Amino acid sequence: MDNQMKRGLLDICVLAAIKNKDSYGYNIIKEITPYVSISESTLYPILRRLEAANCLTVYSVEHNGRLRKYYHLTDMGRARLAAFTEEWKEIMAIYQFVTKETTEQ
Repeated sequence: MDNQMKRGLLDICVLAAIKNKDSYGYNIIKEITPYVSISESTLYPILRRLEAANCLTVYSVEHNGRLRKYYHLTDMGRARLAAFTEEWKEIMAIYQFVTKETTEQ
C-alpha cells in the first residue's frame, strides 16, 4: 500500500478508536490491531500530529500512581471522520471500476 495512503488511513483509525470514548495509547493500539498492525512507535507520532491539527485533545489521569494520557476527539476530529466517510464513497466507486470484470473484447 502507498505510504501516504496508509498514513492517512492510520490517522482515521486512531480517530475512530476514540470517537465514542476517550482512550489512552495502549488501549488505542488494542482497538486498532485486529484491523491493521500498528506499533507504539507509529501511534505516538500520529497522536501528536492529530493534536497539532486540533483533531484531539490530551489530558492526564492518575492510574496506579502514574499519569496516563487520555485522548479526546474534538469537533474538528469528528468533522475529519465525517469527511473521510464521504470520501470513502468515491474511493469505493474507483475500486469497483478497477476490479470490474471486462466483458467487452
